Amino acid sequence: MGILLRKAIENKRNFLINKLINEGIYKKNDTHLFELTLTDLEEEYMKIKKNESLPSDEPCLNIH
Repeated sequence: MGILLRKAIENKRNFLINKLINEGIYKKNDTHLFELTLTDLEEEYMKIKKNESLPSDEPCLNIH
């Protein structure tokens, strides 16, 4: 089960990184996107989505 969770997290991180790169964001405070945590990536994506009203095609970004 741990392998499945790790793969799901990796897929979600890659999805968010690709979305941010497509929006022209490559770093956050001199830190490359691939160095950020999943939570940091989600927060950054939500900021962009809120500001630009991006279409909602993410595979489950409901933050509880």
